[in-house]
Amino acid sequence: MDRIVIVLLGSFLLAGCAMRTPWQLTEGQSPQSFEAQVRKRVGLRFLLFLPAGYASSKQRWPLLIFLHGSGERGDDLEHVKVYGPPRIVATHKDFPFVVVSPQLPEGMAWDSDALNALLDQLLAQLKVDPQRVYLTGLSLGGHGTWAFAAQHPERFAAIAPISGVGNPVQACRLKGLPIWAFHGAQDTVVPIEGDQKMVDAVRACGGNVEFTVYPDAGHDAWTQTYDNPEFYRWLLLQRRKAASLQAPRG
Repeated sequence: MDRIVIVLLGSFLLAGCAMRTPWQLTEGQSPQSFEAQVRKRVGLRFLLFLPAGYASSKQRWPLLIFLHGSGERGDDLEHVKVYGPPRIVATHKDFPFVVVSPQLPEGMAWDSDALNALLDQLLAQLKVDPQRVYLTGLSLGGHGTWAFAAQHPERFAAIAPISGVGNPVQACRLKGLPIWAFHGAQDTVVPIEGDQKMVDAVRACGGNVEFTVYPDAGHDAWTQTYDNPEFYRWLLLQRRKAASLQAPRG
């Protein structure tokens, strides 16, 4: 398979800066608030996999976005191929997804604004089905999966965070999204409690979440997950519902 790399540069958030209410200026200490919109430039390099038949087919393909862990950060996209879907597609040209695997620069964390801008570009330029967009990631990418999906749950048909940690405060934003989370019970790098709390919080909101715990696994809960054909069959069964096309409030 030939490697295809696309660089996304210069996606912008609309700019503006204005306080909603004037500050009450009285002597002494008093509570105030500040809110503004800021201009932001984002960019990501990524691996793009197009399955066999993509060029000749008129169909729209499911899109799988994969977020790597902290060890794969840097400026060498070969590192992204170490785990997960980008490793699998190197030998499986008939993998039934368009796969996008962005790479973080060294020392950086996943930025939902950058990922959302990338998704906009992918939907505009590729033959992908906007109702079949899936998000998964491992370790740091598991954190990013929870966070990105919580910011924009209306964009995904399903998510699958692995060995990650979510923010339970945002859990109710995910209640309408199919989720399959994975973790190793013996994980000492990212303890299972972080994922468990997020799963419990989503369930408490009435969410649809499955949680697979590998009793003998440590931090690497991704090898078993990504090597399991049932995982991909489950993804392909999920489609974004029409009611989810609107972004949730709150």
